[in-house]
Amino acid sequence: MFDKLKVRHSFDRAASSYDEAAVLQREVSQRMLERLDLIKMQPETILDVGAGTGFVAQGLAGRYKQASIIELDMSVNMLLQSRQKTPWYRRLFKEKLSVCGDAENLPFADASVDMLFSSLTIQWCNDLQKTFNEFMRVIKPGGLLMFTTFGPDTLKELRQSWSEVDQSAHVSHFLDMHDVGDMLLQARMAEPVMDVEQFTLTYESVSSLVNDLRAIGATNAMQQRAQGMTSKSGYQTMLKAYEAWRDTDNKLPASYEVIYGHAWKGQTIEESNKVQVEFHR
Repeated sequence: MFDKLKVRHSFDRAASSYDEAAVLQREVSQRMLERLDLIKMQPETILDVGAGTGFVAQGLAGRYKQASIIELDMSVNMLLQSRQKTPWYRRLFKEKLSVCGDAENLPFADASVDMLFSSLTIQWCNDLQKTFNEFMRVIKPGGLLMFTTFGPDTLKELRQSWSEVDQSAHVSHFLDMHDVGDMLLQARMAEPVMDVEQFTLTYESVSSLVNDLRAIGATNAMQQRAQGMTSKSGYQTMLKAYEAWRDTDNKLPASYEVIYGHAWKGQTIEESNKVQVEFHR
């Protein structure tokens, strides 16, 4: 479980440094946006859940020039960063709105958006089933959900290195693709499709990795985390354990498993009761 207040504060602090450090986040978002080439629809209203500093919203605005785009994020500072990038005419005519809120409790009416787009956000939700139910609630019949999240191999090197120190929660737990797919089915989304990609970033040192995580706001916000400062000896033990991962190029890897998913809200109850999910690796 996450301490949502700590999550919000972490992203508020990281808003000004996020764009420089979020290399993976931009790449995943771009790949997700490119998948829209295969989608034949012209949404009038798009909700970007976990909008961050606005990279996805800019891509959506370029693709769907007539659409109204709503950015939702739990960090006010992230939304302010995005607003600074928004052309004045989109702000003037309210074609882009910013809303501070939580993905698990969306402040929108039932069946109010044609497309819900969420990139690398739902891993911060405490109850993913509730989150998908909320997504289903606000999407119009015939509307589309597209999302990405992290899978269990994400930051496996860091997780295993910390396990040499203690059994406290130092790295978030991420759900398996099949568990995420099952929750889509429970939310009665139609024709869900899931697939996964593996990414590896490399670093000169563990400190560089930790600094990047801090710069994007991905700090340890779990309620089960150890309270107080980590001891110097404990941190050194983690650093030593991570060194075992150093590769032949003298780099330290940081693995990321990225899950992609999309599904539709059926026009009818029968369409929403389609329960076959496709998985691709």
